[in-house]
Amino acid sequence: MDAAGWNERYAGTDLVWSAGPNVFVEAICSPLAPGRALDLAAGEGRNALWLAERGWEVTAVDFSSVGLDKALRAAEARDVRLETEVADLTSYVPTSEGYDLVLIVYLHLGAAELPLIIEGAARAVAPGGRLVVVGHDVENLERGTGGPQMAEVLTTVPGVLAALEPMGLAIDRAEVAERPVIAADGSAAVALDTVVVGRRA
Repeated sequence: MDAAGWNERYAGTDLVWSAGPNVFVEAICSPLAPGRALDLAAGEGRNALWLAERGWEVTAVDFSSVGLDKALRAAEARDVRLETEVADLTSYVPTSEGYDLVLIVYLHLGAAELPLIIEGAARAVAPGGRLVVVGHDVENLERGTGGPQMAEVLTTVPGVLAALEPMGLAIDRAEVAERPVIAADGSAAVALDTVVVGRRA
């Protein structure tokens, strides 16, 4: 889906995604001291807003102006400061070593595009900082619930690690993790996500 499609989707409802942060982002980032954060593919800003409420100086980047406008309105309502930038991540170049935390959460692109974005995100991590990548894992198609149903846009742990290999980050976590969800019929279910955390020494 292109920016126009996402703008239409975000404009059509109050919130497409939940208001709270992703469960893995919350668990990984809660212990971290606030600093400068970059949220790539921020959407409506749920992770960026949560970080800002915890004292982070956050820049949220997405190609949907409608999604980012919703994030700014939410920031005003929550009385927190949020910087936003409308940009196509396939050509966006973040500041080298400019952020203590960089997030890529549920960015679903093909194998020709996502590795380059991951590499750029890794370059943006400052010494002592972290990169957190979370995506619907390809195993979710067979063993999980929800998420995109096209294998070519789903993530894998080996794929993320391959993109990070030349980037000089230590890997603190790399796994296919279970995320509790509610299925369409209202029953409890599990989604399978790629979760990778890299750290610059």
